[in-house]
Amino acid sequence: MDAFTKHTGIVVPLDRANVDTDCIIPKQFLRKVDRQGFGKHLFHELRYTDYDGTIENPDFILNQEPYRKASILLGRENFGCGSSREHAPWALADFGFRCIIAPSFADIFYNNCAKIGILLVKLSSPEINELFGLVQKDKGAQFTVDLEKNIVIASNKKEFAFTIDKFKRDCLLKGLDQIGWTMQYEKEIATFENKLKTDKPWLN
Repeated sequence: MDAFTKHTGIVVPLDRANVDTDCIIPKQFLRKVDRQGFGKHLFHELRYTDYDGTIENPDFILNQEPYRKASILLGRENFGCGSSREHAPWALADFGFRCIIAPSFADIFYNNCAKIGILLVKLSSPEINELFGLVQKDKGAQFTVDLEKNIVIASNKKEFAFTIDKFKRDCLLKGLDQIGWTMQYEKEIATFENKLKTDKPWLN
């Protein structure tokens, strides 16, 4: 996966709480196991007025400029609740999102995002309200999210500090999923296995 160090992008405000994974990508699109091609189905029932996804809903914010090119999503509490489907983060990533900022996230969704390189930033509700105010006044506002410094730099240059689990932070900074992280220690693993064969041959 791509490393996340610092990212600047257009922020799209999705002003609704409890956005669940079925809203992010409905069940009828969960037919593939690779991660590509899900972006066109992202928020399907909000983006389209027909089942096949050929008629856009002009009132939905992702169908409006400049938000078609947004890469940072600003949300409300409990984002990503519902089922544990991995396709929800896949759809967000395939659309082009690198970061989601909200007051809280569902645990499984949070972990699934980190595994594919999407940074989830938790800020307090008052801070989120302040950011919504900025973005709603300045359509197309851009934020910078700096994972090396653990700060969000808003369009008015104000900085918002955030915390993140150290292991997830290290993986994101290096562009490693959990398998990639383990493979950093391939030589040490091989040395341990060879020693184990010598010390305890009955295990082979």
